[in-house]
Amino acid sequence: MTHNIAILGASGYTGAELIRLIAGHSSMKIKALGGNSKAGQSMAEVFPHLRHLDLPSLVTIEDIDFSDIDLCFCALPHKTSQEVIAALPRDLKIVDLSADFRLRDPDEYTKWYGNKHAALAQQDEAVYGLTEFYREDIKKARLVAGTGCNAATGQFALRPLISKGVIDLDEIILDLKCAVSGAGRSLKENLLHAELSEGYHAYAIGGTHRHLGEFDQEFSALAGRPVRVQFTPHLIPANRGILATVYVKGDAQVIHDTLKSAYAGEPFIEVLPFGEAPSTRHIRGSNFCHIGVVSDRLDGRSVVVAALDNLTKGSSGQALQNANLMLGIDETEGLMMAPLFP
Repeated sequence: MTHNIAILGASGYTGAELIRLIAGHSSMKIKALGGNSKAGQSMAEVFPHLRHLDLPSLVTIEDIDFSDIDLCFCALPHKTSQEVIAALPRDLKIVDLSADFRLRDPDEYTKWYGNKHAALAQQDEAVYGLTEFYREDIKKARLVAGTGCNAATGQFALRPLISKGVIDLDEIILDLKCAVSGAGRSLKENLLHAELSEGYHAYAIGGTHRHLGEFDQEFSALAGRPVRVQFTPHLIPANRGILATVYVKGDAQVIHDTLKSAYAGEPFIEVLPFGEAPSTRHIRGSNFCHIGVVSDRLDGRSVVVAALDNLTKGSSGQALQNANLMLGIDETEGLMMAPLFP
């Protein structure tokens, strides 16, 4: 059976990544591509690397006929996404890649994103889209909220450790490096090559990064009490990839065994041999996440390192993984491509 797919926000990086992945999918056909700012253009004009594909031209969202669409990916900016999704047909399955439905408490959304939530009915039905931990809920969902790419990386490293109680919950330091594509495709002065290359910098220092809302929500729910990690992201002069280095208090061998057991059988999570650390160069362009555990020189302290591609496993690959579950397709379909190397 072939499922008809629409992608809203197809002129952005995550939209293009969805097209790249779905092009190799045996059970999905792209029927509509929404991109208001590029409406009327072909995908070959917007993304020349996709010119070999037979794709519909970009149109405004208002011009899309959703009557024969089985599932819609929304790769739109936050705030825009909730307004658009609220107006979509009620029987349409939706995977949202924005931040608009990630936080269950509307007050928390207002706190982190600065505006009132405009789609509370849809928020009530949204399922958090970290596939490996919400798989059964995602299968039954109409609306799935994709995680933040930084939030996904940190959670893959920490969720099993928090749920099993093998680390000190009050001593978690998360140091994260993210490639520039995580900031989107819109023109920004600080993302110009001359401004960004040959250096990297910390940003959102002191607990102001929006993905902290997801960490607070998910880690506190796991622990049954408030958990507040110390988190500093850094922007690096690379196109793809996230590397999260997590400093925790706990026995390294127990931590490694816990992660190894938690992810046994997971097709996209690889726990490396004890003492080995991952690299973004080994997951680039793939839906894999690599996790390593190393003992610290300080007794009773450990370092957990996680690496994934922010556009794939951190966003569009995760979205396709969730869509597969929602449509009753094998979860790995369209996602088993090997990483790009070198």
